[in-house]
Amino acid sequence: MEKLHFNFDTTDAIAKPVHVGVVASGDLEVIFRPTDKKTEVNIVTGSDGFKEVWANVLKRFFDRYPIQANIEINDFGSTPGVVNLRLTQALEELKDEK
Repeated sequence: MEKLHFNFDTTDAIAKPVHVGVVASGDLEVIFRPTDKKTEVNIVTGSDGFKEVWANVLKRFFDRYPIQANIEINDFGSTPGVVNLRLTQALEELKDEK
């Protein structure tokens, strides 16, 4: 089990918390919480040694969607594609609430 922490300078505040996904084999849950500070991402993953992959996936996501949030990710062996899918689903939940 590995714990990872990343920070991103972002500008688009979110108004409400969002939760998508489940912690299950090959999947993950993503929780967005509003913040007025820089974005913090905390990850707990069962797959050790993939910090660089996580950094690349998250950088690509925040370059495209500069949301400002505290983000918690609980991962159980998901692929980068699933990570991007869950992050994008959380964005859709934010849009649906407006």
